[in-house]
Amino acid sequence: MNITTCAPDSREMSPAAQSTIRRALTLLERQLREPGAAFTSSHAVRDWLRLQLATLDREAFTVLWLDNQHRLIAHDMLFLGTINSITVHPREVVKSGLKNNAAAVVLAHNHPSGEAEPSKADRLITERLKQALELVDIRLLDHLVVGGMDIVSFAERGWL
Repeated sequence: MNITTCAPDSREMSPAAQSTIRRALTLLERQLREPGAAFTSSHAVRDWLRLQLATLDREAFTVLWLDNQHRLIAHDMLFLGTINSITVHPREVVKSGLKNNAAAVVLAHNHPSGEAEPSKADRLITERLKQALELVDIRLLDHLVVGGMDIVSFAERGWL
């Protein structure tokens, strides 16, 4: 599945709020594509991910494909799960990375519970993805877990 814009649940927002969110997503994405943008540590990345994932009512797994200068090439929501789990297939992640001719990637997924702390399963799949991506020379820069307004970074925790 390739979803380029997945705004928060529109059933709970007024049309004006929906329009504001769409404009914010567009502006943040434009900023992330700018030459020299520090994608891996940018507050804009976290803000963009919060807008994309924080209010979803089921788990969603997103990849942010980057070029050699860590500028955004594309973003794909590759997998949708249930309220408390998701199945991620490394083969499909690698296939998407090759299709986008990516040099690097930032993984992200949400926890609808609002708890951003990564699970043991999150850590295991991240390691499997890192190994699979290394085989095709795509660097895994980070895996971010969005829980409400909180985001946990695997890279900041020294797990990558």
